[in-house]
Amino acid sequence: MTSASSSSARSLFAESKQRLAERVQVNMNNIASLARQIQRGSKSHELLSKAARDTAAMENLMQSSEENLKKMQLISVHMGYQYENIQKSVQMLTEISEQIEAMQR
Repeated sequence: MTSASSSSARSLFAESKQRLAERVQVNMNNIASLARQIQRGSKSHELLSKAARDTAAMENLMQSSEENLKKMQLISVHMGYQYENIQKSVQMLTEISEQIEAMQR
C-alpha cells in the first residue's frame, strides 16, 4: 500500500509540477504581452503629446492669420475711401476743365 500511495504521491507531484510550469509559462506570456502594450502605449502618448504641441503652435499661427486678415480688411476699407475721394477729385477736375474751356470762349 505504501508503494501505491507513494506512486500516487509522485504522480500528483509530477502533475502539480507540470501545471505549475504551464501557469508560469502563461504568466510569462501575459507579462510579455503587457510589456508590448505598455511600449505601444508610451509611443501613442508621445504621438499625442507631439500632436498637442503642434496644435498649440498652429493655434498661434491661426490667431496671427486672423489678426492679419482684420488688418487687411481695414486697409481695404481705407483704400475704398481713398478711391471714392480720387473719383470725386477726378469729377471736380472734369468740371473745372469744362469751366476753364467755357471761360476761354
